[in-house]
Amino acid sequence: MLEPFQFDFFVRGIIATTLVGALCGLLGVYIVLRRMAYIGHGLAHATFGGAVISYLMSFNFLLGASLWGFLSALLITLTARRATIHSDAAIGIITTASFALGVALISRFRSFTRSIEAALFGNILGVTTGDLLVIGSVAIVAFVIILAGYKFFLFTAFDQDVARFYGVPTGWVDTMFSLILAAVIVASMQVMGVTLIAAAIVIPPVIARLLTDNFRMMMILSITISALCGCFGIYISFFIDVSSGASVVLLSALVFVVVLGVTSLRSGRVTGRSFTGGV
Repeated sequence: MLEPFQFDFFVRGIIATTLVGALCGLLGVYIVLRRMAYIGHGLAHATFGGAVISYLMSFNFLLGASLWGFLSALLITLTARRATIHSDAAIGIITTASFALGVALISRFRSFTRSIEAALFGNILGVTTGDLLVIGSVAIVAFVIILAGYKFFLFTAFDQDVARFYGVPTGWVDTMFSLILAAVIVASMQVMGVTLIAAAIVIPPVIARLLTDNFRMMMILSITISALCGCFGIYISFFIDVSSGASVVLLSALVFVVVLGVTSLRSGRVTGRSFTGGV
């Protein structure tokens, strides 16, 4: 049972995935409540374009993906502020164009390597001590910002119009959240891969939502569930020899099915539940 822990790459991988899981669980709560699951999927694909460009230019892989992700997040936020363009349309246009650019460059230069493959599907074998430092730094910054702006993020998540009326700078809140999300996606890329990050962001908070009506408890449950799924998902992947990201997502999906079944049996059918902010 303890055999995997004899390998340094596995220890680094399980630490990285647990941290990434906690981050995804934290941000996922706001994404699910605002019904913006598409933004996690979109930004993950957008960063892939930046990763490919930085790789072809022999530029730092993570730095290039980060800059591209931040630029995409800002463009989405600015575009969505136009009254005639909804956020889902802005996400669709900008992120798919960025992903298509990455695919076009790969097909043009035929430079599909293990680095790009890891960015797409995740690879715990490639997690280095430097990656752990990056993930840890992003985790600290993200938690500090979310906790410092807890009420602003909470208010904006439930009703942007009312929040704006009461003086909440919703534009800045959206921009900051998008930048944090982009940073988390880039930090998660090596472990989860861009094709699976969205699922890791969405599934745990949905599970938490099935278990509680309280916002604060939902956040705690989402972080805990996501971190545990990350930890045990990596552990399972070692023995069944599958992609680390796929293992984490499939375990999360299994937990979702079990929780959905148990809660449905317990209450017959979940309807008309009220949600409390817990502030």
